[in-house]
Amino acid sequence: MNLFETKTDGSLNLLPFDGIVNYYGRIMNNESANDFYKTLLDSIEWRNDEAIIFGKRFITKRKVAWYGDQAFEYAYSNITKKALPWTKELFALKALVEKESGETFNSCLLNLYHSGEEGMAWHSDAEKDLKKNGAIGSLSFGAERKFSFKHKESKEVVSLLLEHGSLLIMTGYTQTNWLHRLPPTKKVFQPRINLTFRTIVK
Repeated sequence: MNLFETKTDGSLNLLPFDGIVNYYGRIMNNESANDFYKTLLDSIEWRNDEAIIFGKRFITKRKVAWYGDQAFEYAYSNITKKALPWTKELFALKALVEKESGETFNSCLLNLYHSGEEGMAWHSDAEKDLKKNGAIGSLSFGAERKFSFKHKESKEVVSLLLEHGSLLIMTGYTQTNWLHRLPPTKKVFQPRINLTFRTIVK
């Protein structure tokens, strides 16, 4: 199922069953989105992501950063990251996402994709440090990219296009029952910045 016609009704669940995904569309005007995009590109402490798979260390072209209310440690792909203090822009974006969604968050994992050739394989965000069945708020800036969900058992796929300045919320049993990915493409040449607001529980 494809959902390339933009849905801006945040109450609409894009998943047919076993999870909840709400797409709010653009939650700011183009000028604000452009300003945030440039500031995030220039001011965030970007680092190449790392993963240890079968004992081997891999360095990705994609860059990441991790910020939060405190110096949370967050482990995924056998790598542990420690959160940096919020910048004023990130804190403002957190407040905006919380206002739009009615959820609360205490941390944010940022991803920088330099072009469409960089993406993310099928996975679910179900690390033990995350609040179980908690909401994840995904805010996108820059290049528009296709984003897909795949049910772990039925293999049904739902896809949509994430716009510049748009918000997507994943909650309920989404991470338990669905995988998601950002498929690579040779048709996109501009960078994309994605902020995923999360709740860490210790």
